[in-house]
Amino acid sequence: MSTLAEIERAAEALPSEQKQQLLLFLATRLRAERACSPEPRKFTREQMDAWIAEDEADLQRFRQRQ
Repeated sequence: MSTLAEIERAAEALPSEQKQQLLLFLATRLRAERACSPEPRKFTREQMDAWIAEDEADLQRFRQRQ
């Protein structure tokens, strides 16, 4: 099985007990993956303002080309 659709079809065919085991397995894996996630990055107000200004300027240039 290589696609989500194939996995979903296979999961539908499982008995309830095995569906529960699959759900617990997936929940455990997701928790472990999230535990390894980096901390959210913190940006200064000045950095965000600069990105917004750059984005606005890019949008203006894009509109002028149309």
